[in-house]
Amino acid sequence: MPAPVFSGLDLIATAVVALDERLTVQYLNPAAETLFEVGRKGILGHPFLNLFVHTEELAARLQQAMSSGWGFAEQELILGRVGLEPLALNCIATPVEAGAVQLVIELRPIEQQLRIEREEQQLNQHLANRELIRNLAHEIKNPLGGLRGSAQLLERELDRADLREYTQVIIKEADRLQALMDRLLTPHRPPHIGPVNIHEVCERVRSLILAEFPDGIRIRRNYDTSLPEIQGDREQLIQVILNIARNAAQAIVAQPATWPQLCGTGTIELCTRVARQVTLVRKRYRLALELQVIDDGPGIPQEIRDRVFYPLVSGRDGGTGLGLTLAQTFVQHHHGVIEVDSQPGKTNFRIVLPLS
Repeated sequence: MPAPVFSGLDLIATAVVALDERLTVQYLNPAAETLFEVGRKGILGHPFLNLFVHTEELAARLQQAMSSGWGFAEQELILGRVGLEPLALNCIATPVEAGAVQLVIELRPIEQQLRIEREEQQLNQHLANRELIRNLAHEIKNPLGGLRGSAQLLERELDRADLREYTQVIIKEADRLQALMDRLLTPHRPPHIGPVNIHEVCERVRSLILAEFPDGIRIRRNYDTSLPEIQGDREQLIQVILNIARNAAQAIVAQPATWPQLCGTGTIELCTRVARQVTLVRKRYRLALELQVIDDGPGIPQEIRDRVFYPLVSGRDGGTGLGLTLAQTFVQHHHGVIEVDSQPGKTNFRIVLPLS
């Protein structure tokens, strides 16, 4: 049996199928089971192409790859299925000699490929933004100290109270900018990892939001209480969910006139579920935690939806534009991903974290 040879492929994100010379399945990994919606026991030893319809051309190409010893790559392979949606895949077929196995096929949904590329692009963009902001923050902090000290010295030389009011403005604004720079730099603290009950985290956020917004906000719980604890930094995870929920609450209470559907009250839903066979930044996990923060507010403005995780981008007057940047940083500390889908009436932040 080829299973020991290919067992190292069980945790990768790409669907892998190993075929013999008759195109019979000798091995498939869990990603392939998920992709084809079949169990391993139900397909091992059976013709691979029986899963699909209109496979004459594909069968000929696979046979030719084995006979010639030359593999092939197909960027937009469409596989029809009886009673199911067709699959649009990227396909790589490679001839091998591993016992009975003569051909290994790698298959990846085009949508999944685009999602992985998007995650990697977001990660690279985030890292570049973080480095830029760190450098900028350091450059700003140095003259801020001199500006504040000079204002203090000037204040001591002023006899008139009305003039000292101006130096106080300088000092207070310098302190405000100093606090902003500190917030830009703090995400680089490494997480303190330990067992975390995600529902305790959600309940903590719920109590904070209800205390901050006693009127106009309802918080609905939709928990899967069977979820196990995760390994993570409790304070960072609280900050992630709190930043998202606070943004939602601020949008709801600030927009009743332009969003009359709220009728003075909006709802935030905290939903937890288990996700199976997920890929997070090119790594495959059998189990993951999926946390959704859903609100029925006016939604994220169209002009910033694609940049909502960028630093200093805010859809609210007076906002610093750091809350979601910080949330994304902390999620990445936990090897997870955060996504958002927003339109008027429903904004859904989806956080996926691995369950080890």
